[in-house]
Amino acid sequence: MIERREHARDKVIYGGLASLDDGKTTKDCVVRNLSARGAQIEFDKARLSPGERMALTVARKGRSFLARIVWWRDNLVGIAFNDETIVRAPASDLEERLRISEKKKRQLQRRINELLGN
Repeated sequence: MIERREHARDKVIYGGLASLDDGKTTKDCVVRNLSARGAQIEFDKARLSPGERMALTVARKGRSFLARIVWWRDNLVGIAFNDETIVRAPASDLEERLRISEKKKRQLQRRINELLGN
């Protein structure tokens, strides 16, 4: 199959939240692959059409993207991000606590290694 994308997409499995109809409807989704210019997302059930606009929030990346639907097949949707609309999503309290916890874990692991002489 010929690759038509300008930017390679990374295969990922991230939870996402799609906001449709100017924010009137939100749907959980799974981001299956992601690049700087677009993504493939999967919905449990959705009725979408090419050209429809949406906002996609990917909490794990801490980002929100405004996008348009390029293609739709079964539960999979291909979207292209709008250049001027890529924005930083506000970090949740949970994300901040997770970062702090991971930092403390690394510090404790270094201290354990020091005590063990590693």
